[in-house]
Amino acid sequence: MALAKQKRSRVRPLVWLLVPAAMLLFVGANAHLLYVAFTSQPECVSHLRAPDPSSGRFRAANSDC
Repeated sequence: MALAKQKRSRVRPLVWLLVPAAMLLFVGANAHLLYVAFTSQPECVSHLRAPDPSSGRFRAANSDC
């Protein structure tokens, strides 16, 4: 019984450190995603609007800035 209590007492501080660390990682990743979304300029692309004659696929929708 003393061994189980001793093992539990070691696990609890680890959980109290890992849970906030995981939450900080999650919040940081989402903050980075929002930062990139607002600072990038997806309308600035250096391609033509016409389809590629060799493959027939369309290129980027907008030309560069």
